[in-house]
Amino acid sequence: MTNLHSFTGAPPPSSTKGKGRRPPRAVFPIAVPLIGVAVVLFIMALVFLKRRLRKSYVAMALETIADIFTAKSLQYSLTEIQIATNNFSVDNKIGEGGFGRVYKGVLGNGQEVAVKRLSRSSVQGAEEFKNEIVVVAKLQHRNLVRLLGFCLEGEEKILIYEFVPNKSLDYFLFDPENKRSLNWSRRYNIIGGIAKGLLYLHEDSRLRIVHRDLKASNILLDGNMSPKIADFGMAKICGVDQYEGNTNRIAGTVGYMAPEYMRRGQFSIKSDVFSFGVVILEIVTGKKNSSFHMMDRKVLYYFNKVWKHWRRGEPLALLDSSIGDSFAKNEVIQCVQLGLLCVEEYVSKRPTVASVVNMLNSSSVTLPTPHRPAVFRSHGSESIVEELEVEQSNTERISIPSSVNEASITEPYPR
Repeated sequence: MTNLHSFTGAPPPSSTKGKGRRPPRAVFPIAVPLIGVAVVLFIMALVFLKRRLRKSYVAMALETIADIFTAKSLQYSLTEIQIATNNFSVDNKIGEGGFGRVYKGVLGNGQEVAVKRLSRSSVQGAEEFKNEIVVVAKLQHRNLVRLLGFCLEGEEKILIYEFVPNKSLDYFLFDPENKRSLNWSRRYNIIGGIAKGLLYLHEDSRLRIVHRDLKASNILLDGNMSPKIADFGMAKICGVDQYEGNTNRIAGTVGYMAPEYMRRGQFSIKSDVFSFGVVILEIVTGKKNSSFHMMDRKVLYYFNKVWKHWRRGEPLALLDSSIGDSFAKNEVIQCVQLGLLCVEEYVSKRPTVASVVNMLNSSSVTLPTPHRPAVFRSHGSESIVEELEVEQSNTERISIPSSVNEASITEPYPR
């Protein structure tokens, strides 16, 4: 048979080469689409990341611009403040604390304000100061005193707050006549309001703020006798941005400070809980926590008295006599128990403010059993406590201020 390729002159096909070339012809069309898909996905991922980063940068830029405008809107001139306070007249002075003096003022639009003229101990720069003001001014809650603005000129650093008409809690609580306006219902509502304000500072705000100087004089009362926590965020404004840690510079008021803070300079949100426990007990008893030094041992007789009545099953005996017979027995017992739980020696045993709010809002919650207050554990047996209690009557005539210079000694510590 004649070979057809002999007429065409084409070489005969090689069966071996033909079989070897067929697989590449099949793989090549498949590999190209796969590579293309990978490239497309890679490009899409890059575009997505670029857009996401661009949005985040835009958001950050917008927030920065908004903060700049906010800072400008919050800033007052020194001349405006001097006019508002009659040049910081002594007649306008309404308070004084570790951070500075407070004056009542009236702005040009007729709004009454409280003007806090800060001491010059802050080492914070002007821009940092402005930034912290903007952040703290955004913290708004019905149980917090609202920061309205600031003044920053030369060495002057001034804060402008809303004016709260009914002064501070201690003005009513520890005055024989004024305390009569605080019936039990109002006192219970004040305790609940303070707890809600603290909860916002500790957990619900943009920042986590430890007050570090919570006391009756830092609780202001509005026209409805609702509480507003004052001086929150002061540590942050003056350059301390931690919410827990150690410090060699103790800030606070004797009698309200937690033992770990006084002894080792350790502070946290549980330090505020301890201070709140003291305030709760003061609201119940209508008596101020006083501190005495005896035999080189610090004894808080106030806690001793509360613990003694609780241990004997007589918590109602602690209630301020000016309240009379109009009170809810279960609420009084609950508050005494809460107060003792908050002043526990060990930080881990103290409840969080969230737990306190929950306990106050629910009658079905079972409260833990409190232990002897912290100050007595380090003194050994109860016989020592009882012995010192007998000697209390001989020392009650001694007047020792519960805080340095009769004022808060809250101060910023250097970074």
